Amino acid sequence: MMNRRLGKILVVDDDSDVLLAAALFLKRHSLLVRTESKPALIPSLMKEESFDVILLDMNFTRDVSSGQEGFFWLDKILEIDPLAVVILITAYGDVELAVRAIKAGATDFVLKPWQNEKLLATLSAAMAIRQSRDEVEMLLSRQQHLGADLDHHFHGFVGNSPRMRQVYATIQKVAKTDANVLILGENGTGKELVARELHRQSHRSENVFITVDMGALTAGLFESELFGHVKGAFTDAREDRAGRFETASGGTLFLDEIGNLPLALQAKLLAVLQNHEVTRIGSNKARQIDIRIISATNMPIHLMVEEKQFRQDLLYRINTVEIHLPPLRERMDDIPPLVNHFISQYSKRYHKSKLLVPQSTMKRLEHYHWPGNVRELEHAVERAIILTEDGVLQPEDFFLTDSDGSKNSPVTDAFKLNEVEKSVIQKALIKHGGNITQTAKELGLTRTALYRRLEKYGL
Repeated sequence: MMNRRLGKILVVDDDSDVLLAAALFLKRHSLLVRTESKPALIPSLMKEESFDVILLDMNFTRDVSSGQEGFFWLDKILEIDPLAVVILITAYGDVELAVRAIKAGATDFVLKPWQNEKLLATLSAAMAIRQSRDEVEMLLSRQQHLGADLDHHFHGFVGNSPRMRQVYATIQKVAKTDANVLILGENGTGKELVARELHRQSHRSENVFITVDMGALTAGLFESELFGHVKGAFTDAREDRAGRFETASGGTLFLDEIGNLPLALQAKLLAVLQNHEVTRIGSNKARQIDIRIISATNMPIHLMVEEKQFRQDLLYRINTVEIHLPPLRERMDDIPPLVNHFISQYSKRYHKSKLLVPQSTMKRLEHYHWPGNVRELEHAVERAIILTEDGVLQPEDFFLTDSDGSKNSPVTDAFKLNEVEKSVIQKALIKHGGNITQTAKELGLTRTALYRRLEKYGL
């Protein structure tokens, strides 16, 4: 275990006795030990091997006591590998020199002759630092690659209908400003996608995007969740905690389902938006916040203002610009590309390739009214992919309802909801040879939930 922890070590010193002692001791505790008496060879050694820790002498023969040559090679090492972990060694105990070394980028400083156990402890700590630096670099690299994929304009949006092009144009105009935006649209139209796109294209894109489901906040949780609290403010307040507004400061706060917020809580939200500051529960200290507010609702918010169900002054605060997302029934031209997009997405998840959509199926989908909008279409395609047995998505693989909400439809004929569920479970069981775990996984159910349905339908 110790060997793996220390990894690869390079020791550079002009004293052959020091190099020999280091090699004999450290080879028992590391994966690799390289020793070198000529510091000029450091660049080539680092090119050949990635060292986890470098032990570097501060004083070579041409510069016996000042440590300047050690500083020179420290700079050179960090120039080659900014993540390098360097421990400087010297026979001259000088606190000022040690402080200078740390400020110059060294990780630690040891005196020779060293004590083996102390040297081992120093190297172990240095190795942990190297691992942490590597992990941080990897995470940053992943973030950059992910950002490159996500941050191109309109990631996640599919469709080029006139109504959607109008939405894209509005986003591009508004995103670069700090204007508060209200997104209106039915459930399943993609309101959160719009909010995230506004954030991605804004000057706040490097900062956080925080989402709050306003409809899920009870009156008792509202202030604590949004504004935070201090330790002891109430029974369960065991520590200071920042609310969503503070957490989002510098970035974007997305207030989803804002139309569901009760009038009493609307007044508290309005005060924060007007003053640009929050006060944690149990504290008298106001804290400044710098956030952009994006809100969304599927409710007729202007009608709610007329009926005194939503404050007009709050509406003025949140809707400097409004973006109206069209329902899917008003952008039918986008159904084929949406279907192809979801097929590409879910065929990979369920390991089904070369799926085909006959013209009769696409025509049926284009004539359906889609009350659940894009979200309903996505679920319908996913379900059809699960059910298909021959790689062809037939109309009967899609279970849709009539616009009047009746149980019958051109696709499902006399199917009832229970019969549809039973049929889906039967097909999944057959596909997986009765394997409960695999069947539950494909249906998106827990094993317990699947067992309940098997008992319910006598399967």
